[in-house]
Amino acid sequence: MMELIIAFAVVIIAVIVLIPFAGAKWKGILTIAAVIISASLSGFIAIRSLSGFNFSVILPGSYVTGEIPLRVDALSGWFMLIINFTFITGAFYGFQYMKAYRTQTANLSVHAIAYVLVHASLLAICSVQNSLVFLIAWEIMALTSFLLIIFEHYRQDTLKTGINFLIQSHVCVILIMLGFMLVAIKMNSFDFTAITAFSLLRPMLSNFALLLVFFIGFGIKAGFVPFHTWLPYAHPAAPAHVSGVMSGVIIKIGIYGILRVLLLINNDYTTIGYVILIVSVFSGIYGVMLATLQHNLKKLLAYHSIENIGIIGIGVGLGCIGLGTGNRLLGIFGFAGALLHTLNHSLFKSLLFYAAGNVYQSTHTMNIEHLGGLAKRMPHTSFLFLIASLAICGLPPFNGFISEFLLYSGMLNGLTGGGLTLVWILAFSIFGLVLIGGLAMLCFTKAFGTVFLGNPRHSFHLAPVEARIGTLIPMYAGLVLIIGIGLFPNQFLALLTQPLELFTSKITTGIQVPAVLSFEALNWVSICAFVLFSLIGIIFYVRKRVTRVKPKSITPTWGCAYIAPTSKMQYTASSYVRTYRKLAETVLTIDVKKEDIKGIFPVSGKHETHPYDKAEAWFIDIPVRQLQAFINRFSFLQNGYLQVYIIYGVAFVSMVLVVPVIYNAIVALIHFLNQI
Repeated sequence: MMELIIAFAVVIIAVIVLIPFAGAKWKGILTIAAVIISASLSGFIAIRSLSGFNFSVILPGSYVTGEIPLRVDALSGWFMLIINFTFITGAFYGFQYMKAYRTQTANLSVHAIAYVLVHASLLAICSVQNSLVFLIAWEIMALTSFLLIIFEHYRQDTLKTGINFLIQSHVCVILIMLGFMLVAIKMNSFDFTAITAFSLLRPMLSNFALLLVFFIGFGIKAGFVPFHTWLPYAHPAAPAHVSGVMSGVIIKIGIYGILRVLLLINNDYTTIGYVILIVSVFSGIYGVMLATLQHNLKKLLAYHSIENIGIIGIGVGLGCIGLGTGNRLLGIFGFAGALLHTLNHSLFKSLLFYAAGNVYQSTHTMNIEHLGGLAKRMPHTSFLFLIASLAICGLPPFNGFISEFLLYSGMLNGLTGGGLTLVWILAFSIFGLVLIGGLAMLCFTKAFGTVFLGNPRHSFHLAPVEARIGTLIPMYAGLVLIIGIGLFPNQFLALLTQPLELFTSKITTGIQVPAVLSFEALNWVSICAFVLFSLIGIIFYVRKRVTRVKPKSITPTWGCAYIAPTSKMQYTASSYVRTYRKLAETVLTIDVKKEDIKGIFPVSGKHETHPYDKAEAWFIDIPVRQLQAFINRFSFLQNGYLQVYIIYGVAFVSMVLVVPVIYNAIVALIHFLNQI
């Protein structure tokens, strides 16, 4: 393993040194090469770990850090494989996407170096088990992610978004650091094993508080409500491949952190399971409720990331409850659903962001209300967006159905063997997951229908065209896995055996993991759904072949005797979800501006809805306004008079000279009194 680590470090350093001196095209090629080599080296270790071979090596470190253990177990391996695949597809997609910016040579150099470092730091986070070095890797990940987000830093809103991301990332770091510091002070060690030893010596309440600090810290990065407010701004501001990587894996590193500390800290799993489950259900519902109302396509997808983090959290919560109650079956279903949905979401969400990037580069807008009819001009992108939309809605035969099926199976199983509290919590969770699925279908029928179907709602300077083949290839690679997991779930679920054993080994009795994850009926559900879709495809193909030789006539759609039809007569995104919006107004903050349409041939009329995140208003806007009001009380100190500023300087220098003298005098007096 030491040889692989050295090779990994050499590749990263060499590429970082070469990128600034390479041409615009070669910067992208070097980035792809670095990502592929890093993925190959780390992927070998990750695949072996999923087979039960844990890797461990101790690096010498320094006087400050102590020894640096690198350990790759099955949990690390699972996340490393997800990170590698998403970064490879993102690198290939970004190579084509960034051709529009090849004149910005220096900017591209920073972007390419940051991309390589984010990949390397994420892999380091999954393998390093020294808390101080872990924090260093986490900080590198945060800073380089910031650089990726502000690629278009010449835009004020992009720079503002990047600063918001950076501030909240450091709040996350402070909380994680606080948890590590508490352990290091008591145990005099930065090794992760010290966390376990510390928790065995402490009462359950202290461990619960420690775990809660870690959960909030990692939850900010993951995007749980109400710690999500950075996410809906960062995704739209970043380039499409960065958005795909952020949603696909960067926010998932928060999930990895939560799962890791759950393994390390001896805790009351039932209580923490209830907390995680309730927070996750609210996160999922709140995220999809806001997503349905968005007009910016990438912001819509960003809120769906919050929704899917909620779904993953539901699985983690169920797994913890299973551990706490001794229900091995519930634990297996919960953690299996969470881990598989982590992979599934990285696949279909990155695909959705890549498709959104294709739309943006073809139309130069993300406003859903301005789009329409793109399926005829961008058939591949529309097809890929459609499949990813079906997958994210949890429909067979796609991957989202499999992970949500596991979660439903766990919740239904838990209803039969738990107490009244557990039954009520699980019933609430089932209702929440059903609601999330229903609203997701509403949201993506709106998104796909408005963007790709109907007639164009806006006249663009250049007609939209399909993306390049180099852009589509990594998208189809993700599509293969989306369909593959849906059709052959048992093969992928088998990979989860070792990660699940890490958690469920705490329950010594009960059914074994491979037996639980063997679903013959699930295979048939997916196969039948695939056959249905195949028949539909054959019918459309035959229809196209038969009608190809027939004469075609194009006439306007019958307008019910209305003689002045326009594209504005079709459903808009806002009108499609109007009924839902009226219901959601009681819960969400929605600003409605409208001008009524009058007359048979109306000249003007408008209807605008502007949803705002109520959690952002409560947890960000109000505290910031109060802080500003407090600071403004001291604005008189900055009065613009040079004489006053000189007095400030004299006062400061005087304090520097006088305070030590006073301190020494007090110490001497205390010493004299003690001697008396």
